[in-house]
Amino acid sequence: MARSTTVMRHDTHSTTDQANGWSTKRIAVTALFCAVAAIATLFLEFPILPNVGWLKYDPSGIVALIAGFAFGPATGAVVSVIPYLVHLATASGVYGVIMAVLATFSLVMPAALIYQRDTTYRGAVVGMVVGAVVCIVACVVGNVIVTPFYTGMPTDAVLGLVVPALLPFNLAKIAINCVVTGIVYKPVIKALGN
Repeated sequence: MARSTTVMRHDTHSTTDQANGWSTKRIAVTALFCAVAAIATLFLEFPILPNVGWLKYDPSGIVALIAGFAFGPATGAVVSVIPYLVHLATASGVYGVIMAVLATFSLVMPAALIYQRDTTYRGAVVGMVVGAVVCIVACVVGNVIVTPFYTGMPTDAVLGLVVPALLPFNLAKIAINCVVTGIVYKPVIKALGN
């Protein structure tokens, strides 16, 4: 999963500081990643566990992980936040947005930061493992705080869901995101010419 930054640094159509790599191409590709992630979160969202239908999986985390690995933590952060803003106008509203951003950001940022320092397959795996641990903790804590507002459940009831629902759901979601990212990263990056 080695990454080449040559294309970003030699783009002559820069709209901002070349040293930071925010070229016209990078901005356009970031917008493309955001659009794909937004489509994924709007149209490919589904529950994984039957008894907790409000816990829904969508593959936008895969898109954000690929963006973070390919273009660095700043791009990963943008793709972890912007696509979910479309949900402010949907039934999930602000609480759904908070949890979606928390889940994606907490997985992508540690993974992208570690991969930025070690752009090898090992760096990607270590990054995803660390991101997974951070994400699990963030999601469980976030659900305990946010879910009572979102569903009207008492906090004790949410705590009772940690082992039978929250942990399995988040483990499954993270595993899918990381495994699929590991499989599709190289072909996607090659197609983007990065």
